[in-house]
Amino acid sequence: MRLIKLSRNLALGLTLGLLGTASAFAADSATARHHPKDLEFSFEGPFGTYDRGALQRGYQVYKEVCAACHSLNFIAFRNLADKGGPEFTEAQARALAAAVRVPAEPNEQGETVDEKGVPLTRPAVLSDKIPPPYPNENAARANNGGALPPDLSLMTKARESGARYVYSLLVGYDEKAPASFHVPEGKHYNPYFEGWAIGMPKPINANGVTYSDGTKATVEQQAHDVVTFLAWTAEPKMEDRKRMGFGVLIFLITLAGLLFAAYRKVWKGAH
Repeated sequence: MRLIKLSRNLALGLTLGLLGTASAFAADSATARHHPKDLEFSFEGPFGTYDRGALQRGYQVYKEVCAACHSLNFIAFRNLADKGGPEFTEAQARALAAAVRVPAEPNEQGETVDEKGVPLTRPAVLSDKIPPPYPNENAARANNGGALPPDLSLMTKARESGARYVYSLLVGYDEKAPASFHVPEGKHYNPYFEGWAIGMPKPINANGVTYSDGTKATVEQQAHDVVTFLAWTAEPKMEDRKRMGFGVLIFLITLAGLLFAAYRKVWKGAH
C-alpha cells in the first residue's frame, strides 16, 4: 500500500510539473518577439556594398540620438574617412572629431582637473576612439534605471537576424500593445523585443534629425540609415572581403579550366 501511495504521489508530482512547464512555455510563447520585418539592405548578398549616403546619415543619427546612451568602442574618428566606410573626407573627419571633447592628458603640473575639480578635456583628433557617453559602467547604470546600454559596435552581429532585428526594434515602438498585455511600469511596449517590454524608450522620432543632404528624416529612414552604419561598424572590411572572395573564385575557376585542359592534353592518346 505504501508503495502504491508513493507511486501515486510521484505521478501527481510529475503531472503538476509538466503542467507548470507547459504553462510557463505558453506564457513565454505568448510574448515571444515577432519575426523581424522583411526588408533588403544594399550591403546584403555576395555583391552587396554599403550605401555611402546612408552611412553618413547613419553616423549623424548615431551621434545625435544613440550616442547619448550607447558607446561605439571599436571605432576611431579616422575610420570615418576609411575607404569602404562612410568615406568622409579627411577634413570632414577632423571636423567631426574636433566637435567632440575627450579626456586630456595631465598638464605641465601633472594635474588632470582644473581649479574647480572639473576633468581636463581637449578636442578629439583622428586617432581618438569615439568616446562613450558615460565614464564607467556604474555611471551608465545609474543614468538608465540600473540597465546597462550595450555597446553598438557589433550589435548587428550580436543579435539573431542582425540588421533586420535592429531595424524592426527601432520602428516597433509605434505598434499598439494587445489589450491583454500589461506593460510594466518603467518599460515600453515593443513586440520585436523578447518579452515585449523594453527599458529603452522610443529613441527615434520623425524629423528628430535634419539631414544635410535634404533626405526626409522619417522614423523608417533614420532607422534604415543608422542600421546601415551599425552594419559597417560591425564589419568595416566587408567590401574588401567580398572583392577578395570574388577574385579567389575567378582564380579557382580559371585554375580548374587549366588543369582540365592539361589533363586532356596529357591523357589524350592514352587510350
